[in-house]
Amino acid sequence: MFRDSAMVPFHRLLALLLCLAATGARAADPAPDPAAPARGLCDALLAAMKAGPATSYAAREQALAPEVRQDLDLPLMTRIVVGPPWRSFSDADKQGVIAAFSDYSIATYAQRFKSYSGERFEVDPKPSFLASGDCVVHTKLFTGGPDPVQLDYMMRLRDGRWRIMDVFLSGTISELAARRSEYSLVLRTGGAPALIDLLNKKTAGFSQ
Repeated sequence: MFRDSAMVPFHRLLALLLCLAATGARAADPAPDPAAPARGLCDALLAAMKAGPATSYAAREQALAPEVRQDLDLPLMTRIVVGPPWRSFSDADKQGVIAAFSDYSIATYAQRFKSYSGERFEVDPKPSFLASGDCVVHTKLFTGGPDPVQLDYMMRLRDGRWRIMDVFLSGTISELAARRSEYSLVLRTGGAPALIDLLNKKTAGFSQ
């Protein structure tokens, strides 16, 4: 009698634990896909290209902004572009440079991808993982020429999300390295205010 009465709650508890385990497995988020941000960005760029001249620069910029901000780790990219001087910036300077670099990055995409003549993107679903924990998502832009343009996206996982932290043209030319070289003299001579002014002027120039 005692054994039977004790076994009933045990079986109920076991069944409950199994049910909770199954529910937890179903509710668990799947591992994030490193290639997803690259696909999202490529899709958005292709849509902007297909909209073509019928869409104004301002409308194209507005359409691309949410996707670019979502897929690119713009604060991290800004810090890398600035380099060692970042440590001496005030909080206000840091926020100002991040905002200016983010706006400029969006504007650059809006300016570059404004017409369509049959182009298409191909995103490799299998990224190359690095010892650092980062990975590279390989993509190709087919423009109709004999060879596609190779664009490799360096990805970093932060806060449970993969985001783009650099773009390599032809697999070797770093976008951030080029920007860092371009801005180094400005930072040395005028600091954060000079870089913010330069980026804002470049952004404004795209709309003219």
